[in-house]
Amino acid sequence: MNPRIFIGLQHLVPQHALSRAAGWLASTQTAFIKNTFITWFVKRYQVDMSLAIEENPVAYACFNDFFTRALKPGARTIDSETNSIVCPADGAISQLGKIVDGKIFQAKGQDYTALELLGGDEALAAEFNGGNFATVYLSPRDYHRVHMPLGGKLRSMISVPGELFSVNTVTAENVPRLFARNERAVAIFDTEIGPMAVVLVGAMIVAGIETVWDGQIAPFASREIAVSNYPYQNIQLNKGDEMGRFKLGSTAIILFANNKMQWDEKFIAGTPTKMGEKMGFTI
Repeated sequence: MNPRIFIGLQHLVPQHALSRAAGWLASTQTAFIKNTFITWFVKRYQVDMSLAIEENPVAYACFNDFFTRALKPGARTIDSETNSIVCPADGAISQLGKIVDGKIFQAKGQDYTALELLGGDEALAAEFNGGNFATVYLSPRDYHRVHMPLGGKLRSMISVPGELFSVNTVTAENVPRLFARNERAVAIFDTEIGPMAVVLVGAMIVAGIETVWDGQIAPFASREIAVSNYPYQNIQLNKGDEMGRFKLGSTAIILFANNKMQWDEKFIAGTPTKMGEKMGFTI
């Protein structure tokens, strides 16, 4: 499809209503509906079920349970080097690099600001000035749980309502400020090297975003930005621990402060990722 037509249609369709409808479909336990949907999905996207604890796709109670399936012990290994930073999810690098003048590179001449990504808090955005970012795209076939790149203590959660464009390459190259426009959940952690942001970005027909501490948090009931610092004071997660998951796929963005870490040079745009592999290191 022509990119202009594809993007134009996304402006025209009722993004949130469509996504809520997808949410209903993904949560139904009606056997015929969910089994038909899951079977089609496995075939269409060539999902490798041999890695899942439950290998039979139609054994899951609903599509959401299948989509957020757990992997067998040992299917993913968390890098054990003390100074390593690990990939938060299976997928592929969309972009990674430096935050320059407060801007994060999106794709092909497109960028957006850390300020708008994080919900408009200038003091918070300033903590990441000159720092590093990585954007990981989770395709439909991937494992859809997001894990901690580095151990940290949860400081705050920011719920940022927004639009629901798809987040594939075509939209990244053609929709200005895509990741700062879409609905997203921003988790701020304090780590041994300073602040770390893990941003879970919603997308077209993404039926929900969950965190391990609050359960399902998106779609958001309010259309206002909400910041919460309580009751998170005692939530400490280790490197490699699960921190959230997507019900249908999307993108995770991680941010670090200036002069605190470096990305492994083997990672560039398009590099496949596996959750837990070494992606960078602290300095």
